[in-house]
Amino acid sequence: MAANKTLEGWQGQMSDVPPDTRPGPPRLRVGVVGTGRVGAVLGAALARAGHHVVAAYAVSDLSRLRAEALLPAVPLVALDDVLAQSDLTLLTVPDDALAGLVAGLVEAGSIKPGKFLAHASGRYGFGVLEPAMRVGALPLALHPVMTFTGTSVDLARLDGTPFGVTAPDELRPVAESLVVEMGGEPVWIAEDSRTRYHAALAHGSNHLMTLVGQTLDVLTSAGVEDPARLIAPLLSASLDNSLRYGDHVLTGPVARGDARTVAAHIEALGEVSAQAQSTYVALARATADRALAAGVLRPEAAESLLDVLSGRNSR
Repeated sequence: MAANKTLEGWQGQMSDVPPDTRPGPPRLRVGVVGTGRVGAVLGAALARAGHHVVAAYAVSDLSRLRAEALLPAVPLVALDDVLAQSDLTLLTVPDDALAGLVAGLVEAGSIKPGKFLAHASGRYGFGVLEPAMRVGALPLALHPVMTFTGTSVDLARLDGTPFGVTAPDELRPVAESLVVEMGGEPVWIAEDSRTRYHAALAHGSNHLMTLVGQTLDVLTSAGVEDPARLIAPLLSASLDNSLRYGDHVLTGPVARGDARTVAAHIEALGEVSAQAQSTYVALARATADRALAAGVLRPEAAESLLDVLSGRNSR
């Protein structure tokens, strides 16, 4: 395959690079295109692993500040210069900008054969880099499964963090090695499963934050002075139980089939927030389905509960 040939060519080119002082793969010259919250941190992680971050490209003032803090002494240069100087270029730009950026770089002739292009998008695998592959680039998708602040705090958090890794089969060892060097744990994601993988992560993480935010709002409206302190132990235990035991430890009024309690909740939430009310109803329906499937919710108790959730019954 073309990737095999270009990988062999890259290995030949790297023979001219001074050998590293410690055993292991050759150290790469790394460029970072987009020093936002993710790019600056991943660049710093690669530098920590012994790679040479040689150039970066930043647009906003905040991105420049992040580069100064996390990539000190790394020059900020023009976009084309980053790629020209690098063996591995991180394209850490927003998901919706990635395809256009790759197409523009190919059209401008900035992509050279035998060099690695990596992105950190959760949504995409290596297919988004296909135009660059046609001119000999070596594509890698390395998505860290964590949230970023864009500060040095994130470097410590990378240790043990799973990365969703997708690459052509012949580049899989390179992709996984880079993740391990950054302190992460590579988890292989098939190319055709990438969007599903990312949707699951967004659903679990982002919507959890929305749910917690609504919970805090309703508790505040109930006169609780420190709602975060009140619910932290409960939410932590619930998350731990869910990850350890799954649906078999579902608890609460929906799992018990307490239809009147659920009806009272729906009415009370409607007095505070129509959004929280609709979220509660949607999640209660989904919880009821899962509780039934797990054998936690008895079918005879589910009927009146589902009537309440469909608006056919009240207290």
